[in-house]
Amino acid sequence: MDPLLDPASSPVLIACSHGTRSTTGQQVVDALRAAVRTARPGLLVEGAQVDVHGPFLDETVERVCRGRDAVVVPLLLSSGYHVRVDIAEALRAGHGRAVAAPALGPGPEVVDILLERLGPWDGAVVLAAAGSSDARAQADVETTVALLADRLGRPVTSGFLSAQEPTVADAVAAARAARPGPVAVVSYLLAPGVFSARLASVGADLVTEPLGVHPGLVDLLLARYDAAVAESFPTPPADTTFRNSSPATSRAT
Repeated sequence: MDPLLDPASSPVLIACSHGTRSTTGQQVVDALRAAVRTARPGLLVEGAQVDVHGPFLDETVERVCRGRDAVVVPLLLSSGYHVRVDIAEALRAGHGRAVAAPALGPGPEVVDILLERLGPWDGAVVLAAAGSSDARAQADVETTVALLADRLGRPVTSGFLSAQEPTVADAVAAARAARPGPVAVVSYLLAPGVFSARLASVGADLVTEPLGVHPGLVDLLLARYDAAVAESFPTPPADTTFRNSSPATSRAT
């Protein structure tokens, strides 16, 4: 991060999750936000959701942007409908003072965490994703499958908990048929909830925990924020003065 940028006056980071009815899931997401605050002292980190429960993103953006700029970082693993439509529409409430960073996945940083969750494993692997009818979200999941397979050095298949086929249970059965032996399900989910609970009954020999609160995820979240700040709210050079600039054309962040 640019050392000239004071966290106390820099754009607010709005960490936006999907939302879940699971109390445990809500606690994990809140803990992730708390870990970001600890990692970047002085940075104001707000929470918001696009669905299920409040505070909702458009309301948070409108409130924050009355007096500050904001960067929305999606706590989502794919660039699907919620990122392209829900978050994009919520930015309008900021009247030009809010921007959005990309989703957290796909990418090598997330795959590193998936591999850590999996640990040493010689059997078949199925990546379990929430599922989406959005083509971009579907492509993002398959990118993660390819990255994971490349790191493992063997095939990885995908299964879905909604909206797409095969189901995770069917993917596990197919993996066992193709390669007799144990099958692991790697949870491509951010936090515990209804979807993660279903994985206990898919017939796998191992089911990994969701990504949860992980130092690598905290670093990735802050990296998304920093890149968005650098692109949309650049810090003026140290020797820049605005003595001859009008308020309408100068902007100090």
